[in-house]
Amino acid sequence: MGRQFGWLWAAYAVSAYGTGLGFGALPLIAVLVLHASPAEVSALSAVGPAVGALIAVPLAPWVEFRRKRPVMIAMDLTRFAAMATIPIAYALGWLGFIQLLVISAVVTAAKIAFNAASGAYLKALVRPDDLLVANTRFESTNWSSIAVGPPLGAAAISLFGPVTTVVADALSYLLSALGITAIRGREEAPQPSDKSPVRAGVLLDGWRHIMGDPGLRALYLNNMLVSGLIMATEPLLAMLLLRQLGFPPWQYGLAFAAPCLGGLIGSRLARCVVARYGRHRVFRTVGTLRAVWLIGLAFVRPGIVGLVTVMTVELAIIINMSLYTPVLATYRLERTPKHLVARTLSAWSIGQQASIAVLTALGGLLADVTSPRTTLTVAGLLILASPFLLPRRDQTSQHTPEPARSHA
Repeated sequence: MGRQFGWLWAAYAVSAYGTGLGFGALPLIAVLVLHASPAEVSALSAVGPAVGALIAVPLAPWVEFRRKRPVMIAMDLTRFAAMATIPIAYALGWLGFIQLLVISAVVTAAKIAFNAASGAYLKALVRPDDLLVANTRFESTNWSSIAVGPPLGAAAISLFGPVTTVVADALSYLLSALGITAIRGREEAPQPSDKSPVRAGVLLDGWRHIMGDPGLRALYLNNMLVSGLIMATEPLLAMLLLRQLGFPPWQYGLAFAAPCLGGLIGSRLARCVVARYGRHRVFRTVGTLRAVWLIGLAFVRPGIVGLVTVMTVELAIIINMSLYTPVLATYRLERTPKHLVARTLSAWSIGQQASIAVLTALGGLLADVTSPRTTLTVAGLLILASPFLLPRRDQTSQHTPEPARSHA
């Protein structure tokens, strides 16, 4: 798909693998270095991303009305600068919990803005027929980085100290910015539709577009519920496996890393499955299959049987998610006119982050009152309702709205 896409993909890969190495680094530093309480760790996982999502709201029109490559470079450099403060403060003995909270919020906001800019740039960069191929490549890269990164990161932390993976993550953003800088070709500056691009109405245009499109609206609400419930189970499962069932850390890492290889399977199948069965059937069938497995985590037992149970459930979820996600990403770009892409993608990410933050906090409260296993059961039952939010009719045929019509 051309050298420009190659540089964009390479930049994404470097950043993804750096993030994989630093997966869970902030909560880990909070526990190992700052001796944070469970409530503080939960706040770091929920409050930081929630605040970051709020910061990203006014950034959406700023991203929309600017060239996308400079925005991506700026967001990468912002994340590099924020993450680089951690090893510096650690070396000087100044590292504090508030700093970790601020960094979590800044990194989340920059990530949302970067993803919005990169999605808009991708739509302009590749042909419509190549969008699904491009998104499957990003998806396979993402899952391979999660499969490889956390085990290597854990080994690096044990050998070189708790901030090692943070340094690698920060440098990956710097390398990503250099990769995007290497993309050649002139990018036209978007023209705002009026003289006040930061008015309140413009901030909400992304949500208006999503809610005004029946297919996008159904998929958006479904995605918020599924993503929020799946991510909310991660800290609960950690408490169940490590504290109550006595799994050693290496088995816990293996239980999450090995199934991520299923992401390579699902993402590589996406194109041929859509060609054979159609996009609507993929949304209905695969969207249902990614939700029905979560309840299995409530039946985990000690020993090898429990380890195999977790890996089987995670593998099934990841295969279906990695098949579903690039199809959804492609459909979202096709249904969104060029002048709304950044705001629509920002609105989508903000809603997802808010859902994850709220459901993670609620899950932590319920686990304190009852138990992690009970909360996993509740999450597994609630997610079974998510398929009812998927589009019931075939509202997902390939169609790119006319900009003038969508604007009207």
